[in-house]
Amino acid sequence: MNKLKLALVATMVSMAAYGGLGMASASAQEVKTVPSVDLKRYAGKWYEIAKIPNSFQKKCISGTSAEYSARDDGMIDVVNRCKTADGVDEAKGVARVVPGSNNSKLEVRFAPAWLSWIPMVWGDYWIMDLDDQYTLATVGSPSREYLWILSRTPTISDEQYENALNNATKQGFDTARVVKSKP
Repeated sequence: MNKLKLALVATMVSMAAYGGLGMASASAQEVKTVPSVDLKRYAGKWYEIAKIPNSFQKKCISGTSAEYSARDDGMIDVVNRCKTADGVDEAKGVARVVPGSNNSKLEVRFAPAWLSWIPMVWGDYWIMDLDDQYTLATVGSPSREYLWILSRTPTISDEQYENALNNATKQGFDTARVVKSKP
């Protein structure tokens, strides 16, 4: 459990140092988010359907999910889980809303709270697509290095999957890198 947290922190810090997180480039401005998100409706459990592989999830082999809980202080508790060869791994973090984004842009931190003042420990979580029922979402980063297709159910139809991929492609993501997750 602590290994995943440490890996997340190390990855985010090193990427931020090289401009991967937290620094907007000209092309990053082109990534569009949904106009607004009702965080109370967005809260709850989401299953990972597919993703662009990343270093902090490399041990996850199946059953990847994220659970979001709104807090009274406006922050959001985040609990990521997945099955690994050794059992279940869990990472707890917190998300905050980017001001002026109507809740469609969040920043997520898995580093300890005492490091929250360091900008590079916060990773971008931009909600690029979200259906009206809040059952299917595509989340990415302005750097286009991170992409997740999420659903309230462990599986989705081929049509839903293709639509999500097509929307990400239109946003400039390299969807050839996307891999389906095992439920």
